[in-house]
Amino acid sequence: MATKLFLTAIAIYRLIVTVGLTLAPTDLLHLSTNRADVESVSVDFGRLNRVEPVAVFRPKSAADVAEVVRAATSTAGFTVSARGHGHSINGQAHTSDGVVVEMMGRKGDISGPSGPKVNPTEEYVDVWGGELWVDVLKSTLEYGLAPKSWTDYLYLTVGGTLSNAGISGQAFNHGPQISNVFQLDVVTGKGEVMTCSEKKNAELFYGVLGGLGQFGIITRARIALEPAPQRVRWIRVLYSNFTAFTKDQEYLISLHDKSKGEKFDYVEGFVIVDEGLINNWRSSFFSPKNPVKISSLGASNNGDVLYCLEITKNYFDSFESVDQEIDALLKKLDFIPASVFTTDLPYVDFLDRVHKAELKLRSKGLWEVPHPWLNLFVPKSKIDEFDKGVFKGILGNKTSGPILIYPMNKNK
Repeated sequence: MATKLFLTAIAIYRLIVTVGLTLAPTDLLHLSTNRADVESVSVDFGRLNRVEPVAVFRPKSAADVAEVVRAATSTAGFTVSARGHGHSINGQAHTSDGVVVEMMGRKGDISGPSGPKVNPTEEYVDVWGGELWVDVLKSTLEYGLAPKSWTDYLYLTVGGTLSNAGISGQAFNHGPQISNVFQLDVVTGKGEVMTCSEKKNAELFYGVLGGLGQFGIITRARIALEPAPQRVRWIRVLYSNFTAFTKDQEYLISLHDKSKGEKFDYVEGFVIVDEGLINNWRSSFFSPKNPVKISSLGASNNGDVLYCLEITKNYFDSFESVDQEIDALLKKLDFIPASVFTTDLPYVDFLDRVHKAELKLRSKGLWEVPHPWLNLFVPKSKIDEFDKGVFKGILGNKTSGPILIYPMNKNK
């Protein structure tokens, strides 16, 4: 162990010397062994693991990232782990014997080049891998544009979600975020900066997108844009019958090829396994003045499990037929008649809805806690068994965490 640390220290010293040959002296401050800096990257959102690196590096460019990787593969090598906003769960952004490359800078020390660069004519934006999606949104909205596909939470980095998938309620329509990328700049395991796309270095392009960071570090992404709507009609309806719930979800995502007026823009849902969740964190949509009671909605004979379908319709202020289009779609669904809950809000407020819940939890000291989380793809043929075995079986009514259901089309 001592030998390994010694070799790591030598390698990091060599990195300082190497980087010092090409950068101004002040830029050496971006490689840090400071206790507070090391501590800050030793935990992630999951808070299930704690691992300290030897040093933290905050790059200013793709060339800086490449320098680190090349130094890591030298004779006295060390490990390198890229970190965005630290929203991994099981310590995927940690390393115990090397350098964490912190792609997202902090206030006063912004990593990477200056902000997103929007091309309004060709409808794309070039973004540094450590940029937060919320800042991408702010930049593109200045041109009346926005990315097509989102995650439910915007305070994640572009490189982080593109290394996973980037899934939300728009995925049935546009595919996940990785399906809406034109081009990438990637630092490979050899420390080379390579540009890739569907037509150029395609194997690397498809390896990196959804590659869990194992094929390179994303330093730039060119992301597809579309005209941004101004407002959102956000609707929630409830089901006590799981088969009816999934049938309606499947029907709604089957409309993805229809015209905009014949489909919803967002289709998601969640499971409610106790009385508290429906009026709690994720479900703050429902008014505290008129809390929803499970017992009043006919779910008492179904193990007290309800299923909530979340759907939205995007529109512009001048769009007058939104009510008729929504009514026509709702008439084809089989939800509990008395359970339609609707709100109307700006597009940005809808996209940023989970952050508001985060701020509430932070104010109560309930954010910096362990966050176990599991994502599963369940085929249509097995979803009823999953409901019986998990939602109505294992879980009972003993969880207050969110259980989300994203229906997705395979061809997306």
